[in-house]
Amino acid sequence: MQNKINSNFRSSLKSILFGGACLFAIAQSAHAIETSAREAYLIDYTTKTVLINKDAEVSMPPASMSKIMTAYMVFERLKDGRLSLDDKLPVSEKAWRKGGSKMFVEVGKEVSIHDLLRGIIVQSGNDACIVVAEGLGGSEENFALEMTAKARELGMENSTFANATGWPDPGQRMTAKDLAILADRIITDFPEFYDVYSEKSFTWSGITQGNRNPLLYKNLGADGLKTGHTEEAGYGLTASAKQGDRRIIMVLNGMGSAKERAEESARLVSWAFREFDNFELFKAGETVDTADVWLGTEKTIDLVPEDDLLLTLPRNAKNKMTATVNYVGPIQTPIEKGERLGTLTIAAPDIDTVEVPLVAANSVEREGGFSRIVSALNYLIFGKS
Repeated sequence: MQNKINSNFRSSLKSILFGGACLFAIAQSAHAIETSAREAYLIDYTTKTVLINKDAEVSMPPASMSKIMTAYMVFERLKDGRLSLDDKLPVSEKAWRKGGSKMFVEVGKEVSIHDLLRGIIVQSGNDACIVVAEGLGGSEENFALEMTAKARELGMENSTFANATGWPDPGQRMTAKDLAILADRIITDFPEFYDVYSEKSFTWSGITQGNRNPLLYKNLGADGLKTGHTEEAGYGLTASAKQGDRRIIMVLNGMGSAKERAEESARLVSWAFREFDNFELFKAGETVDTADVWLGTEKTIDLVPEDDLLLTLPRNAKNKMTATVNYVGPIQTPIEKGERLGTLTIAAPDIDTVEVPLVAANSVEREGGFSRIVSALNYLIFGKS
């Protein structure tokens, strides 16, 4: 049986068009937009809807974007109490001598975790990364093995680490999708530490260095995360921005210059917020439709979603959205609360069709013997259960 949306559903759709509410997050596939990035991945943080996917599962050198994982390993230890921000780690000669971007720590000195994190995140210091790796893992090589194991635990199936810095190495590989997963987990798992990513500068040893994330200097709601650049990788950026109740996560890599990285990242963030929005259709347990019941102690049963239903949609698609409820009725008893009874199907231009399970709002027992006979006769004669 296929029902058109009932009056309750129409009211919900009307509320979307003229103001709306908030819902069950549904991941959808990418939408077409050109980008000069070699790899690109952009998602809505809440619904996990993919807005851009360009070679996002292709293995690539992440350069300094892999320092997000180095920071994750520190945040995890801070959160579970194995480490404190006041703890200090010694600077080895290896860390002091490391080239590339530097915090400028001094060999033989000790540096607090508080400062090392800013050296890693704000200044992109390779020396700070090695101090952390050696202090927490015994060696940078062992710490890299721990990073790879943690990546698997987080669902980053295509990430391997050979070092803590992102220094060029055949074993240092990630995907744009994996970087987005990692950014999501940083934001979700460590809100108490995340604001470090929005700091625009940090001074150490009398040297002030600015955050390389170009989006932090634009009025786009950006608050993280990390740039990267090597000759092989090109210019990359893992970023997040929040406007109102919406947050997006974006990973770009393989661009030709810092200028291109700044311009392309700003263009795509603006596009994501301008062209899409999140729309609430139903709250968990809210009635979507009502179905007739066959030989039950109740004559009808409400069909409801188990979770809030939230969709990320192109703004120009909302007026063309259609919805149907599918179930086989009248529904046989006994019915258990939460039992799946039907499906809500939502379609709109430029999105994949969405199917949401509908379940029984409550339990309905089977009628007694005589009542079943009366109900069956009523159905045969009058078409009513």
